[in-house]
Amino acid sequence: MNKYLYIILLLVLAASPALAGESVIYEVNGQKYEGYYTSPSPKAPLVLLIHDWDGLTDYEVKRADMLAELGYATFAADLFGAGIRPTEVEDRRQHTGELYQDRAKMRALIQGALDAAQNKGADTGNTVVMGYCFGGAAVLEFARSGADMKGFVTFHGGLSTPEGQDYSKTKGALLILHGTADTAISMDEFAKLAAELETQKISHEMITYSGAPHAFTVFDSPRYRADADKKSWQRFLSFVADVLK
Repeated sequence: MNKYLYIILLLVLAASPALAGESVIYEVNGQKYEGYYTSPSPKAPLVLLIHDWDGLTDYEVKRADMLAELGYATFAADLFGAGIRPTEVEDRRQHTGELYQDRAKMRALIQGALDAAQNKGADTGNTVVMGYCFGGAAVLEFARSGADMKGFVTFHGGLSTPEGQDYSKTKGALLILHGTADTAISMDEFAKLAAELETQKISHEMITYSGAPHAFTVFDSPRYRADADKKSWQRFLSFVADVLK
């Protein structure tokens, strides 16, 4: 897809009537969470979307709606709790740090979101899990858990593997989309993950985009890089089309 076709696609989506997404309140271990679900049809394959460190915001909702317009049911998960959408850096670090320190809880929250999607009628047996930044790290955590998904995708996500973990239980292919100019998650980490996945014979594809810093896909941000966003989104859509039948 060249840049002109990408622009045409965006114009078509903008002109199309929006599908009716909905807020979904669900519980995990007695705590309430608020996700977002949208689907073009009951039989649509599912994308489970995991947010960045500021929680589930309009950004994830927009990405979910874009996917629904392309024929995918999308459930945007909430890993922080209903009403918890931190705006200050200190609060964001507190909420993500809690989950980095409690990996079992992180995994349970992703599974809880998947269960909530299933309760809405989504086909959780035909699912790709994707995430942005913190959400990308969460995606890899879920991959290492052995979750039976068709694929796992990260956009400028955390790439390090916690001590004592590996990818030996991973099911489904991995697609890692990263900015070469990312100073938060280094190319050393990128290379280390590549070697780890190759050693453990995990199906993977890893791409970096020149000049793209951390969070290069976030619209209206100083870090946004249109070229890297378009290319990574195109590769993501191709990957999803390949693995979700």
